[in-house]
Amino acid sequence: MTRPPNVSPFLWLPEKGLEAAEFYVSLLPDSRITDIEHVREGTTVISFDLAGHPYVIMEHPGRQPLNDAFSIAVRVDGQAEIDRLWDALMDGGTALACGWLTDRYGITWQVSPQQMDEMRRKGTPAQTKAVMEAMMDMVKLDVAVLEAAFEAAAETV
Repeated sequence: MTRPPNVSPFLWLPEKGLEAAEFYVSLLPDSRITDIEHVREGTTVISFDLAGHPYVIMEHPGRQPLNDAFSIAVRVDGQAEIDRLWDALMDGGTALACGWLTDRYGITWQVSPQQMDEMRRKGTPAQTKAVMEAMMDMVKLDVAVLEAAFEAAAETV
């Protein structure tokens, strides 16, 4: 019997891989470290679940620089969760735009509200455009501003 493939992001960090994994699993429910393998001196592979999804970090010197072409997207329920997660990830990190930030380990994240997905699904094209335009002017996303843009666009239809 053939086993299905196991697909997960594999992140290569030059240092602090275990520290990063421990930090990440502390942020989201249904998250835990599942395995730590010390391959050899200076190389550790950490497997972990993040909100129920598998990830791997390899800590090993000499990697290519990380960039924003890859990010971990987290959709949370409401402004309080955006604020909590954003503040934790921004500790030593750098804010980018449109809900994106790079954490202290060099990993880029996008923190956005589940409400935004709902607005895009149920809204008119004008409402979707208004929400996206409002998002483009933000660094950390603000649910109230996104909802106001959504409602204002409904009134113009």
